[in-house]
Amino acid sequence: MPTYDFDKLTLRRNTNSVKWDEATDAQVIPLWVADMDFEAAPCITKALQQRVEHGIFGYTLVPDSYYVSIINWFKRRHQWIIKRQWIIYTTGVVPAISAIVKAMTKPGDKVVIQTPVYNCFFSSIRNNGCEIVESPLVVDYSHEDAPTYQIDFDDLERKVSDPAVKLFILCNPHNPAGRVWKRDELERMNDICMKHGVKVLSDEIHCELTIGNHKFIPFASISKECQDNSITCNSPSKSFNIAGLQIANIISNDEETRKKIDRAINDNEICDVNPFGVVALQAAYNEGEPWLLELNQYLEENYKTLRTFFKQCLPHLKVFQLEGTYLVWVDITATRKSADEVTHLLLKEGKVMVNSGTMYGKTAGEGFIRINIACPRSRMMEGLERIANVLQ
Repeated sequence: MPTYDFDKLTLRRNTNSVKWDEATDAQVIPLWVADMDFEAAPCITKALQQRVEHGIFGYTLVPDSYYVSIINWFKRRHQWIIKRQWIIYTTGVVPAISAIVKAMTKPGDKVVIQTPVYNCFFSSIRNNGCEIVESPLVVDYSHEDAPTYQIDFDDLERKVSDPAVKLFILCNPHNPAGRVWKRDELERMNDICMKHGVKVLSDEIHCELTIGNHKFIPFASISKECQDNSITCNSPSKSFNIAGLQIANIISNDEETRKKIDRAINDNEICDVNPFGVVALQAAYNEGEPWLLELNQYLEENYKTLRTFFKQCLPHLKVFQLEGTYLVWVDITATRKSADEVTHLLLKEGKVMVNSGTMYGKTAGEGFIRINIACPRSRMMEGLERIANVLQ
C-alpha cells in the first residue's frame, strides 16, 4: 500500500509557476518543462516549515551536516565515495555547467555534446564564446515497439580528436533520449576523452530518476581514471521537485580544477545559496529515500500507461524506451509535420503543451516531441487524450 499520494491534484495555476502560468489560457494542460506536479516529500516540507518559523532569512553559511548528507547519500545509493573537499555548492546545475565551461575553456575552444540533448548545454557553451560540436546519437529501431538511442563511438572519437576540443559534456541519465548509460558505454567515452586530453563534464541532475531495473552509475565512480578525468554536477532539484530552491553541487577530486571552477563561480556571482535550498537538500538526502522509491514506481506506471495509450490510440507514433528521467521522447515523423508544427498544433487545437524536439538540436531533434509524465495519472491521461484528438 503506497504511503504517499501521487494521484493528488494540487492546483498550480496562478502561483507564478513557469510550467503552469507560461500559457495564459487556463484550459491548457502543461506536459512540457522538467518540473513535477507532485508535492515535495513531507520531510522536506517539514524541514522548510521549521526554518520559516525562525523568521529571519539572511545570508547563510553551509554547515558540515550539508556535506555529510551528500557524502552519505551517494555512498549508500550509488557506492560512490566522495570527500568533503571535492564538493563545491552553487545555485543550480545550469549555472554550474556555465561556470565549468568558463573555467575549463577559453573563447574559441570547442565543446562536444551528444544531440539531441538538454537545450541549456547549447547556451552555456555559446555564452562562454566556445564552439558547439555535435556528435549525434544514433536512433536504434531494432526494437520496433520501443526504439532507443546508441552512441556512435567512431563519430565521437572523430569529434573529440580535434585539438580545439577541450571539454565533453555528458548527460547521464540523458535528457531527452531517456538513456541511463551503461558501465561499458561510460568507460568507452572516458577512454576516448582521455586519449585526446579532453575533460568530461557529467551532468547527473536526473540521477535518481530511473525506470524498472535500469541502474544509474555515477561517471566518477567507475574507476580512478574516470574520476580523475571528470567533473560532476548533481542536485536533488529534479528528483525531489525543489528546483525553485536553487541548490546544486559540483564535484571534482582535482584541486587545481576546483580552484579554476571556484574562480569562475565567483566571477559569475553564483557563490551564494539560499537557506531553504541548504535545508531542503539535507532533508531530501537524509530522510527522502522512501518517498523517492515510491515516486519512481509511480513514474514507471505512468510510462507503461502512456505506452499502452499510444499503442491503442496513436500506433503510427513511436514512443522511445524510457530508462531514466520522466521525459518521454516520441517520434512524430508519421504526421508528416515538423516538430514545431506539431507542438504549435497541440497547443492551439488540443490545449496541451509539449516540447518540440528542435529545442534539443535543430537536426537531431527534428521529428520528435518530448512529453513530461511527472504528474498525477488522471492529468496525464487527459493530456494524452487531447494529443490523440489532434494527431489521430
